[in-house]
Amino acid sequence: MNECCAVADLRQYTLHPGQRDTLIELFDTYFVDGQEATGMHIAGQFRDLDDPDRFVWIRGFRDLPARADALNAFYYGPVWRAHSAAANATMVDSDNALLLKPVRLGPSYPALDAPRSGDTDAVIAGAVHHRGAADDGFVEYFEDHVVPVLTATGAEPVAVFESLVAENNFPQLPLRDEVVLAWFARFPGIAAYDEHRRQLAASRVWQQQVLPELVCRSTKPMQELRLSPTARSQFR
Repeated sequence: MNECCAVADLRQYTLHPGQRDTLIELFDTYFVDGQEATGMHIAGQFRDLDDPDRFVWIRGFRDLPARADALNAFYYGPVWRAHSAAANATMVDSDNALLLKPVRLGPSYPALDAPRSGDTDAVIAGAVHHRGAADDGFVEYFEDHVVPVLTATGAEPVAVFESLVAENNFPQLPLRDEVVLAWFARFPGIAAYDEHRRQLAASRVWQQQVLPELVCRSTKPMQELRLSPTARSQFR
């Protein structure tokens, strides 16, 4: 297991129109290094390709106590103090956040020392599935039946997370109270993603067996994600 992220936050921010690039400039310039200096791992930050006013990012922690220590150090520290007003001015809502733990992380999931430059044409795509309970068998079904179809159609998951059912140990940042499974795959560009979607739509196993079963096992429709890495995202 990647030692950086036995615990992870998946955060999705709704921003005021036209403010996403302003937040990304602040984030990539100040908040990546500022947070990592306190012990976090900023694995990826993204523009949502289907919503111009959404910013999505993933950060990891060694464990739950390390999460509390790092968040306290950052949000009561000098970097956030200097730039919080400008960042908060871009946001309509920053409470869409999930506390997760890895089911598995593939070898291409960014390590702590992964570079923060390179191909920005990549597409990081995946989904958040909403579940009824932590012991519902969803993870096993996903690994046994969903992953093979995704892999066969060009979308082998780089990372699979599920909810970490635990008390929020930094309540100043609210978390959504629900159980999910979230997965992410990497595509070299939008054409490769579109080809995956074409193959998935043509797959009888997906359309007639897997997708209906996912719907039955979910408490509400899945959220599909199609993301573009920022200039300093490691996950790209």
